[in-house]
Amino acid sequence: MINKPEILSPAGDMECLNSALSFGADAVFLAGKMFGMRSAPQNFDNTQLKKACELAHANGSKVYVTCNTLPRNNELEHLPDFLSYAQECGVDAFIIADLGVFEAAKKYAPKVDLHISTQAGVTNYAAANVLYNMGAKRVVLAREIPLDEIAQMRAKVPKELEIECFVHGAMCVSFSGRCLISSYMTGRDANHGDCAQPCRWKYHLFEENREGQYFPVDETEDGTYLYNSRDLCMIEHIPELVKAGISSFKIEGRAKSAYYTAVTTNAYRHALDDYLLQGENFELKPWIREELEKISHREYSTGFYFNHEPGQTTDNGGYIRKYDAVAVCEEIIDSTTALISQRNKFLVGDVLDVLPPCGIPFNVKCISLMNEYGEFVDSAPHPTQRLTMKCDALIPKGSVIRKKRD
Repeated sequence: MINKPEILSPAGDMECLNSALSFGADAVFLAGKMFGMRSAPQNFDNTQLKKACELAHANGSKVYVTCNTLPRNNELEHLPDFLSYAQECGVDAFIIADLGVFEAAKKYAPKVDLHISTQAGVTNYAAANVLYNMGAKRVVLAREIPLDEIAQMRAKVPKELEIECFVHGAMCVSFSGRCLISSYMTGRDANHGDCAQPCRWKYHLFEENREGQYFPVDETEDGTYLYNSRDLCMIEHIPELVKAGISSFKIEGRAKSAYYTAVTTNAYRHALDDYLLQGENFELKPWIREELEKISHREYSTGFYFNHEPGQTTDNGGYIRKYDAVAVCEEIIDSTTALISQRNKFLVGDVLDVLPPCGIPFNVKCISLMNEYGEFVDSAPHPTQRLTMKCDALIPKGSVIRKKRD
């Protein structure tokens, strides 16, 4: 019997959470204001955490809270209250890297499942079995493990132990995210969620006797980006991931936008559901692969899954951006009119690309725009402005609206 993996999506804030739920996530992972490995997102205060659990559970989805920093002594006094409150909110699991946090969670939040973070670097079945015997329900494997070894691990651990793997998103050049470069160069601790991403910076060589002269490593005027790893994308390998026995397909990106969350969640949701329905007759629909070109990303790779490394993009440190998210549909007014909230500038007459919740993208033409004062306008230039848009097709509520860059 084929296992049915969950789609696990990132939620850096409430808007991202709603996107994940609307576009098909079985579960979301997010952080409170402490102990999470991403400090850049807004994250969730106590009130928001409770609301997030209520929303997710009403949707039939789960909430996993990241407690995956490597805390220092002075932080531990705050841990019991945080864990206890999270349990009261109804979180379904903690994602943990530190053994001290693991034991505290068993003591102060015994009703919450325990997932072992990728930060713990689980690379073999022996480690997985030890963690299972200690009380872990799931291990999030190190990102460096190839698929054939994951399949071997699946065969040598209890069937009750779930295996989670990243399938999409940014890759870290350090082993499963354990990095000190940021601390050395900026004083910002990557192991406390405050990475400055110096691996993405441009580097040159200097020769001590030639003061002020620098030498590009690849001998071009643009320099080189030595550690700038390609992004992971496994959308074309859903069958292999399922057959390896992976329980959860994890999408990286808690520091990314609600638009990113919507597109990636929708793509992997459709791809997985199609495979489970079609089996050996499965073929990835072209539009699903094309969707992942509509978000900002670095060059894609398959990571370490097929016994090779993702490699680095050494000639630039930026993202590939082919589309801009320009609006979100808030309400349907009639079959050709919608109330939208603007995100980026677009014009009357533009052809726009619409992605409905859990749906298939389609194009519409913007026929007219009216502002909140009842005035017709030629463009939508103000972020978050609410506008009435008339177009040539119905736009479902909750749709994200994109525009292709010229």
